[in-house]
Amino acid sequence: MNRISELLKLSPVAVLAVLMFMGYDALIAAPLATIYAALVAVVVEKKRINDIMDAVINNAKEMQIAFFILMVAYAMAEVFMATGVGASIINLALNVGLTGRTVAVVGIVVTSVLSIATGTSWGTFAACAPIFLWLNHIVGGNIDLTVGAIAGGACFGDNIGLISDTTIVSSGIQKVEVLKRIRHQGFWSLLVLVLGIVAFYVAGVVMDLPTTTGDAATAITQIPEGVWAVLAEKRESAVTLLNQVKNGVPTYMIVPLILVLIAAFRGLTTLLCLFIGIFSAYGLGLVAGTVTDTSEFLNMVMSGFAGAGSWVIVMMMWVAAFGGIMKLMDAFRPLSNIVVRISRNVRQLMFCNGMLSILGNAGLADEMAQIVTIGPIIREIVEKNVEGSPEDIEVLRLRNATFSDALGVFGSQLIPWHVYIGFYLGIIQAVYPLYTFRAVDIIRYNFLAMIAVSTILIATLTGLDRFIPRFGLPREPKVRLKKTVKSSVAKETV
Repeated sequence: MNRISELLKLSPVAVLAVLMFMGYDALIAAPLATIYAALVAVVVEKKRINDIMDAVINNAKEMQIAFFILMVAYAMAEVFMATGVGASIINLALNVGLTGRTVAVVGIVVTSVLSIATGTSWGTFAACAPIFLWLNHIVGGNIDLTVGAIAGGACFGDNIGLISDTTIVSSGIQKVEVLKRIRHQGFWSLLVLVLGIVAFYVAGVVMDLPTTTGDAATAITQIPEGVWAVLAEKRESAVTLLNQVKNGVPTYMIVPLILVLIAAFRGLTTLLCLFIGIFSAYGLGLVAGTVTDTSEFLNMVMSGFAGAGSWVIVMMMWVAAFGGIMKLMDAFRPLSNIVVRISRNVRQLMFCNGMLSILGNAGLADEMAQIVTIGPIIREIVEKNVEGSPEDIEVLRLRNATFSDALGVFGSQLIPWHVYIGFYLGIIQAVYPLYTFRAVDIIRYNFLAMIAVSTILIATLTGLDRFIPRFGLPREPKVRLKKTVKSSVAKETV
């Protein structure tokens, strides 16, 4: 009977997963799963409605700072795309001249920086695919290699970007500050990017790709009219960005991004960093002529607020409600027990958390669904089963947040049926109709995703993460499994 009760308490997770897998939007799936969880709490645990409401409200309160960060992050992303910050990044990189051998290398660098600046992998890919696929066509590069480069690079900022929704949501669920999370994984992320760049360069040399030079303006003029129409429908901001790249923007429009990064590395609060980006883009945009009217600029900011509030924040509130009810029932205890039973130490437990994240991503085929479904589970596993100082436990929570995001965003690039791959396929087929693409064409040469997924799992399990600054997990016995502590006490008693 107890086993049936445990399964019933865990069943809301299955309901949420099934609804997401069936294609329901999170704004439908999360409320339905929350209502079902409340019914389970009443029937199985005999909880009162007032207790359930208190659990929901208290859990939602913990997410309030994440809500504010998300709103301002969306506003800054909107401003960066419209004022020329994104275009300046692209033009600065393309001025060096591209060849068939280097187009993939420059592609991964540009998309990585642009995705950090805009916080969106989908928007970055949509904006850069037309440029780099037609540049690749002009200089005779390998189309699959170039696609793999811009796909992986577009995900880079979505994993570590200050304004990325997945970065903010995964950090919020694990109750860690976004900036602390970025500092925790910063050197690892940089290492992954460097290895990815080297891999794409070596691939270009091994393939003996040509060294003919091409330029962005020529590539953009070759984009068919039909492609512009598709982009306007699927990603209107990409059209604005492409026009700015074509017409040119002052190089100094990259300064707002540099100021944000400097502020972040100096340890200023996340909200202050974001406002520095918004105000500096406004001031420099007035000088550059990309901002012509203050009212229009404020409308952009308002549009960013609305974009966050219309989906992400509402979704997070329902997820917080769902998590509060599940916590009230101690619903994740059975799954936690399984992980603890097969883990001999904290490292193995954290490795299991990573595997749960990647498996959840494959099962749900959506990185945000994985973050909001598996994220609370791996948080609970650490909270209930690991002992250590508050500082050391925070490091474990930071790694959990990195698992949720990295194995969600980068992991998606290696799953053929993932929604990410479906979106990318739709974009590249539309912007480059000369080639018929398959899911495997995006996955085959996505070296960045392969390196990210493999290194974080291997480093966590083996302890090699201690060689990466700020990325090492605390070692035993500074952190230890509670079952190990109980076992030691029992032996001493005997």
